[in-house]
Amino acid sequence: MILPKIPREEFAERVKKVQAKMKEQGYDLLLNYGNEAEPQYVRYFSNYWPSFETAGVLIPAEGEPILLIGPESYTYATDRTMIEKVRLLKAFRESSEPEYPGKKLDTFASVFAEAMGEKTITRFGVAGLPLMTIGVYEALTEALGEVRVEKADELVNRIRMIKTENELTCMRAAAKITRETFDFVLQNIRVGMTEQQVVGLALGKMHELGAERESYPPWVLTGKGSDQAISRPRNKEIQKGDLTFIQIGARVDGYASTIGRAVVFGKASKEQKRLIEVGYKAQQDAIAQLQVGKSAAEVAQFHVDNVTAMGYGDWLLYGPFHGNGTMEGEAPWVETSADFVLEENMTFCADIFLGSNVEHIGLRIEDVVCVKQGGAENLTDYPRELFEIEC
Repeated sequence: MILPKIPREEFAERVKKVQAKMKEQGYDLLLNYGNEAEPQYVRYFSNYWPSFETAGVLIPAEGEPILLIGPESYTYATDRTMIEKVRLLKAFRESSEPEYPGKKLDTFASVFAEAMGEKTITRFGVAGLPLMTIGVYEALTEALGEVRVEKADELVNRIRMIKTENELTCMRAAAKITRETFDFVLQNIRVGMTEQQVVGLALGKMHELGAERESYPPWVLTGKGSDQAISRPRNKEIQKGDLTFIQIGARVDGYASTIGRAVVFGKASKEQKRLIEVGYKAQQDAIAQLQVGKSAAEVAQFHVDNVTAMGYGDWLLYGPFHGNGTMEGEAPWVETSADFVLEENMTFCADIFLGSNVEHIGLRIEDVVCVKQGGAENLTDYPRELFEIEC
């Protein structure tokens, strides 16, 4: 099965773009840090996705990037990376902290010297700083001495926000797999299955269709407890009459997709039908607001006002969109405090979560969209209908 991928030359172009930004802002070195749950900053520049260990891509303002990995991943990393230089650091070892006695390893000091030559570090940034473990941070600050570690996520995020055609091609492929997986789940889900079993249906099908991995751990929440905005599936059986929300996303060459829909087992009650209708309308109305040059805060405020007018303002948790790309949830968020305007080829999850802490039920209506001149392209574009499963 042939699926699209990001070409090697695009990884090199990303390094050049961030180096230009580094020079503008006076950074000498930028460390892009990640782990297996959130690899985006590492993978964006190298295509390497750490497993067990953590990793980093060290980029100097001038010169070649260096992929920094843990002591056990050399053969894996060199099989996947788009970066020539690969160095092994004890600081990036797995959390059980093996010592690797006798193994020659690099240090932050040695890779800084390699990247900088005779130049002195005056400004050092980390993209992915909120992910960094204390062990890595301590090793990093010891090597830097008096030089302060600065959070530089935004420097990279500004580049990542605008997707290239290669990235969009991967995202469309992920969306297609997600649509077909969702179709399969709806055809095979039934009363008596547990939430965990339904997730098993989704995972098996998406991999059969060629997905690299899931975009995030999928979840299915049924009946009471479906008000959990972030969750994991339970060993809880679906019952007749349950409103169940299903959240599935496939990944292709590092690029995420997602679809969220609510399903009722049996005939939907008046209240269930109304909640689903509000979710669909809120999402459609918010997507219609995605116009190049429009204020993100204005879009978010429209959503708040719209949902409130429909009687569900107390169910709101966050804004209608968050970034989507190398992560299902990445910067930026469209919320009332946002300070950016929409640009062409920004990609978002149109993420409408409505949940009641009183009734303990909720749903999530979610699709992936891309901002275009004249309106948004819906990459997933899954049907918005009342899904009633016969019991």
